[in-house]
Amino acid sequence: MGVDLYQRTWFIACVIVIFEYSNGVAGSERVPALFVFGDSLVDVGNNNFLSSIAKSNYFPYGIDFNMQPTGRFSNGKTFVDIIGEMLGVPYPPAFADPNSVGVKILGGMNYASAAAGILDETGQHYGARYSLSQQVVNFESTLDQLRKMMGSNVTSFLAKSIAIMVFGSNDYINNYLMPSIYSSSYTYSPSEFANLLLNHYGRQLLALYSVGLRKFFIAGVGPLGCIPNQRATGQAAPGRCVDYVNQILGTFNQGIKSLVEELNNRSAAIFVYGNTYGVVGDILNDPSTYGFSVVDRACCGIGRNQGQITCLPFAFPCPDRTQYFFWDAFHPTEAANSILARRAFYGPPLDSYPINIQQMTLFN
Repeated sequence: MGVDLYQRTWFIACVIVIFEYSNGVAGSERVPALFVFGDSLVDVGNNNFLSSIAKSNYFPYGIDFNMQPTGRFSNGKTFVDIIGEMLGVPYPPAFADPNSVGVKILGGMNYASAAAGILDETGQHYGARYSLSQQVVNFESTLDQLRKMMGSNVTSFLAKSIAIMVFGSNDYINNYLMPSIYSSSYTYSPSEFANLLLNHYGRQLLALYSVGLRKFFIAGVGPLGCIPNQRATGQAAPGRCVDYVNQILGTFNQGIKSLVEELNNRSAAIFVYGNTYGVVGDILNDPSTYGFSVVDRACCGIGRNQGQITCLPFAFPCPDRTQYFFWDAFHPTEAANSILARRAFYGPPLDSYPINIQQMTLFN
């Protein structure tokens, strides 16, 4: 389906090109809602309501988000905030917020939870979090509300909506790469562990498909060996990434791409793989081209690479966040998220395979 899907999309794009130029990017009529599943990279405040130490509801988080710490793990907007703006969809509210009911959920919902992983046990040392399987259960409870509000129209609503999936990072940095707490690295080789993750992931994607979602953007894992937290371990020379960490991600990312191809061939849905590793790699290898001058340390943090201890309450961050790729020990700045979002939305198949998010909106 991959090649055919890409060719068909370009044909449709050519047919409606005049419409696109006169109306801007894809609007909310074609994408009524955004459903977000993932970890702290896209959490908008779910962990604020959970008994967890993985929280960012304090200053200077949100310093560039109207000076409001919301629970987003960045100085400003997340990847999905920017995608939502491009789609013309309001920021989906946090599922755990008791106010996320009624008409507020008609633009979608965000289930993402800091420290969450594909595996249920991932991140358990941080306390409560919504794992992938729990996020799927949470979506089903949202679906019950939507059915009561929309009736039979919910089928078309879900088919036009987009699900964004951002998982996998914690299964490595808060599981496999923590042998003092988790036994997974003793039990599985890197490729075996990747296949374990892929099997779990695939089952949950099919569960979401079975209840009506039809458009999925699945982000791969970025080069975790380059985040300040991993550089700060001292396992690599100054200025270098931790190669071993990056190398063990290959099986997982390639597996996600293969899973996307398989699901596209066997279902009436559109699954897209976001090449996070490749896009981040492009930026880190040539930062000045993308407007960055600092890519090896955090804007807010303590210790080596400002990554040994992440951004603490009322810490003083770097004055110019636009020059930094990393906000804290683990997460990108808004400036970095903006590039990642644009590459996912407009990028070629190397960035977003087999089609990009903008092209995905053309299918009804």
